[in-house]
Amino acid sequence: MKKFITTLKNIWSIEDLRKRILFTLALLMLFRFGSYVVLPGIDPAALQAGAANQNNLLGLLNTFTGGAFNNAAVFALGIMPYISASIIVQLLGFAVPYFQKLQKTEGESGRRKLNQITRWLTVAITLVQAAGYLTYVNTSFPGAVDPSINPFTFWVSNIIILTAGTILAMWLGERITDRGIGNGISLLIMIGIIATLPSAFLGEIDLRLSGGTGGLITFVLVIAALVAVTAITILIIQAVRRIPLQYAKRMVGRGGGGQVNTPVSGVRDYLPVKVNAAGVMPIIFAQALMFLPATVAQFAMGTNEAPPAWLTALNDFTSTPYNIIYFFLVVIFTYVYTALIVNPQQHAEYLKRQNAFIPGVKPGKSTAEFIDTVTTRVTLPGSIFLGLISILPAFAARLGGVNIGFAMFFGGTSLLIMVGVVLDTLQQIESHLLMRRYDGLVKTGRVKGRRSGMTVGAPM
Repeated sequence: MKKFITTLKNIWSIEDLRKRILFTLALLMLFRFGSYVVLPGIDPAALQAGAANQNNLLGLLNTFTGGAFNNAAVFALGIMPYISASIIVQLLGFAVPYFQKLQKTEGESGRRKLNQITRWLTVAITLVQAAGYLTYVNTSFPGAVDPSINPFTFWVSNIIILTAGTILAMWLGERITDRGIGNGISLLIMIGIIATLPSAFLGEIDLRLSGGTGGLITFVLVIAALVAVTAITILIIQAVRRIPLQYAKRMVGRGGGGQVNTPVSGVRDYLPVKVNAAGVMPIIFAQALMFLPATVAQFAMGTNEAPPAWLTALNDFTSTPYNIIYFFLVVIFTYVYTALIVNPQQHAEYLKRQNAFIPGVKPGKSTAEFIDTVTTRVTLPGSIFLGLISILPAFAARLGGVNIGFAMFFGGTSLLIMVGVVLDTLQQIESHLLMRRYDGLVKTGRVKGRRSGMTVGAPM
């Protein structure tokens, strides 16, 4: 405890770090405030009543927005349209030569152009999603929309407000990145997820103590299981397969005046290959595909028409068909996304420029093939882990009897984002402490975030 208090004093004594933390907290509070500002013409009480027992995919979206989705708030769409635009631009960078040129050869000007393209694409996506959200509210929650308001005014004004809310959230994230702590966009998503944790935690306590569901002992076991899952997730996120490297011998000496150069043995190092190089992206891609059947059916079917059984199953994240399809989609997308972001040829060329080689492997093509083989092998356990984590909330809800809201914290995007963002934020704080010769956050070693070091799976 004394060590913890000393660390807090050290953090507060660094003026630059203190200002960054306070600035980040202020913008996060502003973001949370916008999650309770209701759109004009909508009754949030009717929305909350209709979504009280929501266990479908829209319940997951509500978790990512910190409850703003069910509140019909200004930030109802959250930062997700910006995430979608960023993913699209990133994928275009792998397939379209123009975007490849901006990423690799244009430097800072290219990054500015890509950021501008991402912003405009965010606006376009938000306009479409805002119209879809208002359609969802109007058709799924009778009485939520004030009948006395002019339909044209309602639609135009609220589409503009929802779009402005997403743009403001994007601006807040960029300001946190520039003047605050860590990745601002990820922090906004994490704070939205954490905002739903207290109510989910209280709901789980009420469920266990209401009688007939295991009582306090079962509640303690559930919390222990959550801690164990979180610890395993941290281990997998930071897990790497180390490929040994050997640097070529160097000749040390000026070589003039008859002095003979002395050969120095090469330095040994390693190239870490991440077990989970794709991060949370495969789960996001898989969830986007799982949203499609329900979205298409919502516009294709009438409001009073009952959906077929297969569609109901695909819209329920606790159903067996949903989880089987979801698991295999996550595994497939893990391999696809890893193949997109890991370039063995680029790593082989980099090692060659550094006069480094893998013992027993020839430089060039053989090195690229060796790195590709190792990456493919370590991706298998990483993809299976992501698949299991993605369906773990359904197991917790159905087999463990955990409350739906609390079960979402047992895995999936929620857990991976929270763990990854917390590690990155702690790494940022520790770097400020070590820079000023203070002790780090842990007694031994260093706090390692998702982007620590030169890792296969991260940009070099």
